[in-house]
Amino acid sequence: MVSSSLKAAIVMGALLRRGGALVVAGRRGVPAFRKRRLSSGAATTTTTRTTRTTRTRTTTCRESVAEKSDVVESAASSSELPPRYEFKSFEESIYAWWEESGFFKPGEGEKAAYTIPMPPPNVTGRLHLGHAMFVALQDILARFHRMRGRPTLWLPGTDHAGIATQLLVERAVEAEGSSRAELGREAFLERVWAWKEEHGGAIVDQMRRLGASADWSREKFTLEPALSVAVTEAFARLHEAGLVYRGRRMVNWSPALQTAVSDLEVETVERVGKLYFFKYPIEGEEGLFLEVATTRPETILGDAAVCVNPNDERYAGLVGRTAVVPLVGRRVPVIADEYVDPEFGTGALKITPGHDPNDYAIGEKYDLPIFEVMGPDASIVDEYFEYAGLDRFECRKKLWADLEAKGLAVRVEERPQRVPVSQRGGEVIEPMVSTQWFVNTTVMGARAAAAVRDGDIRIVPARFEKEWFNWLDNIEDWCVSRQLWWGHRVPAWYSSDGRVIVARSEEDARALAPQDDVLTRDEDVLDTWFSSGLWPFATLGWPDETNPDFQKFYPANCLETGYDILFFWVARMVMLGIEFTGKPPFDTIYMHGLVRDANGQKMSKTKGNVVDPLAVVEEYGADALRYTLVTGVTPGQDVPLSMDRVEQSRNFANKLWNIARFARYRFGDATPDPLVEDDDEDLSSLRLPERWIASRARSTAESVAAALEDYAVGEAGRLVYEFVWDELADWYVEISKTRRRREDSETANRVLLYALDVGLRLVHPFMPHVTEYLWQRVCKTTDGPEALMVAPWPAEGLPVDQNAVVLFNLWRDLVRALRNIRAEYNCDTKTRMAVTIVCATNAALADAIREETAALELLAKVDADRLTVVDQIPVVLPDDAARIVVADGLEAFVPYADLQANKDVAKEIDRLDRQLAKLQKDIGGLETRLANPGFVDKAPPAVVSEAKDTLRDKLEQRQAILDAIADLQPAS
Repeated sequence: MVSSSLKAAIVMGALLRRGGALVVAGRRGVPAFRKRRLSSGAATTTTTRTTRTTRTRTTTCRESVAEKSDVVESAASSSELPPRYEFKSFEESIYAWWEESGFFKPGEGEKAAYTIPMPPPNVTGRLHLGHAMFVALQDILARFHRMRGRPTLWLPGTDHAGIATQLLVERAVEAEGSSRAELGREAFLERVWAWKEEHGGAIVDQMRRLGASADWSREKFTLEPALSVAVTEAFARLHEAGLVYRGRRMVNWSPALQTAVSDLEVETVERVGKLYFFKYPIEGEEGLFLEVATTRPETILGDAAVCVNPNDERYAGLVGRTAVVPLVGRRVPVIADEYVDPEFGTGALKITPGHDPNDYAIGEKYDLPIFEVMGPDASIVDEYFEYAGLDRFECRKKLWADLEAKGLAVRVEERPQRVPVSQRGGEVIEPMVSTQWFVNTTVMGARAAAAVRDGDIRIVPARFEKEWFNWLDNIEDWCVSRQLWWGHRVPAWYSSDGRVIVARSEEDARALAPQDDVLTRDEDVLDTWFSSGLWPFATLGWPDETNPDFQKFYPANCLETGYDILFFWVARMVMLGIEFTGKPPFDTIYMHGLVRDANGQKMSKTKGNVVDPLAVVEEYGADALRYTLVTGVTPGQDVPLSMDRVEQSRNFANKLWNIARFARYRFGDATPDPLVEDDDEDLSSLRLPERWIASRARSTAESVAAALEDYAVGEAGRLVYEFVWDELADWYVEISKTRRRREDSETANRVLLYALDVGLRLVHPFMPHVTEYLWQRVCKTTDGPEALMVAPWPAEGLPVDQNAVVLFNLWRDLVRALRNIRAEYNCDTKTRMAVTIVCATNAALADAIREETAALELLAKVDADRLTVVDQIPVVLPDDAARIVVADGLEAFVPYADLQANKDVAKEIDRLDRQLAKLQKDIGGLETRLANPGFVDKAPPAVVSEAKDTLRDKLEQRQAILDAIADLQPAS
């Protein structure tokens, strides 16, 4: 394996384009305007730049990089970028340099810290798309807040995954001809630890491949000693508060694993099963019976009652009588409860409190006895005579045959059923009453619900609040014990006289036991979700609340995870966090959706539609996969992943590459001074396109920042795409090619560098590798930040020329309209058009059109020598010219001859009709929006005002098109 220091040397050699010593500088804002006269002699204004806090970093790889100066110098000899975007040549080496340089550590700063606790993936796991999703989202947030100058801690780690890990090692032991029982607890755990040390870090390396900028120096493992201390302390405190108890309750039981399992490890699947109808005799009257239906005849052995709906007139006379359990002879009551659905089956329900969660609840309500039918392996227990020892499914067949033989079977129907199965192997889970350790969550659940109701915690998206309240307001006690060996062992001991002693250590337990008593340690371990429920604070040193990390980084800011574990993990973190620290563990819960295939189907091996994220990374790059996973959807919405979308994201990275190559070519060996604002000049000294792109860069930076602060990650990704591709690449890069005079060219280069620098910073959280590579080669200065990932976010509060944005948008609409009419008439691409432009209401726009004649010539194939700009429509419209309505007060006329066509009135009317139809659609949408009180009352005033202005403009444009159509139609 290549050493990290060598990787650092290689990457720096690949990145730096200038020779000389490496310079580590304080962080600074994105350059805006430097004290220098740019172009025209327009008036200047004074601007003040937002001051940024300088942050010092400890760079661990500087010496090793310096040792490889020969590699650096050889790479610095070329100022050009490679012609092709080849992500494989730099993604991994850049990441190694980042990590070796210590850039992932929080550092210091005056701003409040930003903390994200990483949901710890299972130590047994390999990277799947769910992991890729959370890595992309959390890394975006971490990189963004780091660039905002906040000491940012993305705290990583892995979970011991009690069931999954133990099962994996058990299978390996059994393949050797041995078993867990033969090895014994200590020897088996040694095997598990050995497996963990050899294989447990695979998923961490895979997350690195995606660019995860987590502070790996703080990486945690849920079974490491410090976290084990926290788990024991938490259990002991809950027990001392009377919130932990040992008792018999209904649990999900895995017969294969012979342990209780959490709801999360149980999946409900749709299957075609059988509904068995049989006769339930009524005591004391020959031939009288209830017809009952069940999906599990084997549980008849444990029946404690028959229940009907109190409003069901069919059974009104039987309520209160006694029924006789078929084949068993047990006498049970006929009871009535509204839980029973009269429309399901026969409307009569057998009640088996020992093997059905709903029956268990009814049993508690009516104080029914619990009869245990099955043992831990789901075989029938000894007391049930000829069925004893049979597997539950074998018992089902035999029992039904016996019912048939005795004339008690009625019929069997095939019905779709919802069956609970284990995630580990797909076995059917058996509801079973078992002695376990439970946490009373009633009070803690109420506090967690109140934290969201009171606004201490925000759930994004808010629609999950309803589920949050529904679950917490109806919360059940939590079974936290597991019949496993791998995990945190329950800190409880049993004395010879039957006492249960919960203590923080065996020494403490002995101090509480009778003298010289022999104590026996509880064999069970705690639910993995119990230890991971402590994750946000145990990883920061709790229960030692004086720990500097705890004081600085707790509570966290954001818990980002999938909506499928909102209750099993997130709610428990909130409950335990408030219980043990008095504070919610984070202020925002961000829920991402599931990744589905291109058709919206859930991915499964059975369907053959599973996508390996590492294979995608190998083909398209980590940046492309990251961007695809986080854009195009809203929070909490499932993500359809198609390779077409991934390819589009790679094309976006390629577009960035081409912009940077163009800039590098334009700059040559002399990189222009970046633009910075100061006392002597402002945007007004620039030409319209330069004012526009600089203003758009600044306003986009603020819009993206606002979106990311509000956790609208997809919207932020859309905004950066729109700026880089639709504005910088498609428009300003092209216009800059027309800047041929030396002074204009120098100004354009400086503006291009500024816009590219801003664009790379905005895209960086989404596509960190390619942006870092390009920034190092094109935008980095010797006195600036060492890396893009530790460079500051573009400075806020800089002046924006909104009038320039409006004017340029009109100019751009003019170009598009001219392009469109060329396309509609299939005009030869080499033909230059004569154009008469009527700019009736805006003198500044008319001046800009005249000034940008070269740009119109390049982008719309206008003949500069035959371009005319006038301020009013001629009294007599040219009969041989096509009329183009661009906007209110902005029209153009193009001779049909230049369009290589004769005048076709019908075609012209059709063209204007299509333009009118699009306008009508836009107008209808705006009118609906403005008629909605929810928008008018709740949207920011500026947004509402903009919508009204847009509607007014479109209405005026519609009238202009109607006038143009009227002019074309013959007089009546």
